[in-house]
Amino acid sequence: MGKKDKNKKKGKGAEKTAAKTEKKLSQKQKKELAAIGEDDIEKIVAEIELEEKKRQEVVEIVVPPPSRRVNFTLTAHPEKEELILLGGEYFNGLKTFLYNDLYFYNIPRNEWVRVKAPGGPPPRCGHQTVALSSGKGQLWVFGGEYASPTQAQFYHYKDLWVYHMSMKKWEKINVSGGPSSRSGHRMVCVKKQLIVFGGFHDNLRDYKYFNDVYAFNLETYTWKRIEPTGTSPAPRSACVMVPLADGRIVVYGGYRKEKIKRDVDKGVIHTDMFLLTPEKNDTTGLKWKWVAVKQVGARMSPRCGMTAVMAPGNKAYAFGGVWDIEESEEDLAGTFFNDLYALDLDKTTWRTVTLSGKKDSAKQRRRRKDKGELPEGADNEKDSDTEISEMETNEDGTTKEPPAASSVLSDDGIFKVTVGPSPAASSSQQATENTSVGGQQAFMPSPRMNCGLAVKHGVLYLYGGLVEDGDKQFTLSDFYSLDLHKMDEWKTLIPNDQASQEWLDSSSSSEGSGEDSGSESDSEDESDKDDTKMEVD
Repeated sequence: MGKKDKNKKKGKGAEKTAAKTEKKLSQKQKKELAAIGEDDIEKIVAEIELEEKKRQEVVEIVVPPPSRRVNFTLTAHPEKEELILLGGEYFNGLKTFLYNDLYFYNIPRNEWVRVKAPGGPPPRCGHQTVALSSGKGQLWVFGGEYASPTQAQFYHYKDLWVYHMSMKKWEKINVSGGPSSRSGHRMVCVKKQLIVFGGFHDNLRDYKYFNDVYAFNLETYTWKRIEPTGTSPAPRSACVMVPLADGRIVVYGGYRKEKIKRDVDKGVIHTDMFLLTPEKNDTTGLKWKWVAVKQVGARMSPRCGMTAVMAPGNKAYAFGGVWDIEESEEDLAGTFFNDLYALDLDKTTWRTVTLSGKKDSAKQRRRRKDKGELPEGADNEKDSDTEISEMETNEDGTTKEPPAASSVLSDDGIFKVTVGPSPAASSSQQATENTSVGGQQAFMPSPRMNCGLAVKHGVLYLYGGLVEDGDKQFTLSDFYSLDLHKMDEWKTLIPNDQASQEWLDSSSSSEGSGEDSGSESDSEDESDKDDTKMEVD
């Protein structure tokens, strides 16, 4: 008899051990869920989808603007003077609400229409959408995540949907070979393909960040994994990803967590840039290469939670985000941004955007959060990512001066508004950012992360997002527009009313905040927020 393959036997043993461990953890979780009266999350999601399939009629109704939310998608309609808002989440300190509602904002009429169409996707946040003019208008949706009513469970999707705008009907595309379940990924359309990159998966026991690339062929309805040549970006979520007119794709920044030791994670903010470039003479659409890009211009300070959108003239615009440093063993001090940057995609050059108009009294907001919720810094990977600490360095290696002390401008009982220079801005950047007509800072929407951005006919629209004050999370529902041709001032379409948001906690006797749930499938049970789970989508 031949000798046994010891390595093979060892491998099988490891697999069995892992399977037993997973089974034990699953059984333990089921007992914990039974104790709080909660079903398994896969069962919850399946029941929601089944209920959506039962819908037969299309219901369209003019409604007030959408409720407060973050990690939703805002997309320009490919044909009409409309914007499309889908999904998102809201947390009031006690309850988490997940949405699957679909809104159309009519720009000329300044009117919101909510559409309930047959067979829609379950509630989600951290997903991606792409709108196409094909088939008289299509909205493609991939991935995202759903939280159980108590946030004891998180479910990541790997489903692909298309909303047929002319028929007002949803269709689930059931094909294999696509990306694994995830949220915080990015998706764009180039040359009749949907390209998906990055994202993360977190089940509260373990997490993983991705840097894989997949292509969905819009003609053959097939998924293919792309294996680009060259050095790929590190795994990440929440990056900036925009297509160029020539078919290349720009990827900038992003965020990931990495384990330092058991039960200790480190947040990493990426500031590098890559081009995903199709190989010459390739007819399959599957041969690509990664090319690292040297950035020039007014580089923004490291941050996560920044939102970006493609605009005419081969430009992209990016707004907001948050930057954290560790102040103590327990706290993170962070700054929320409301600066606007333009990226010239032809030259990969960043420029700060300056406006004239109303004076802005809120430049930055500081926050203090439990350790581990959001990134505490960034690495030095490839000399393009920056580790955030109390002191930073310039590109020439010299040490930057720490930010000047911020002065309190106002305190309305909900937010203490402070103003000060950007923690990583050079003196020339500060001069550019602070220059405006009459020497006054132009009005800007308040600082935030993970807002919605869309561009339609040269006008930039901004909706919602999230900002924090101490241990409180405030979700926004304000709405603005900016004419990118005039660059004069932001126009307020829905004012910021964060002062009216009620914040609850586990000691509150109130049952809710009075927010419109926005979906028949929203989470309804009360829960304490698991601060360590919040990701940058």
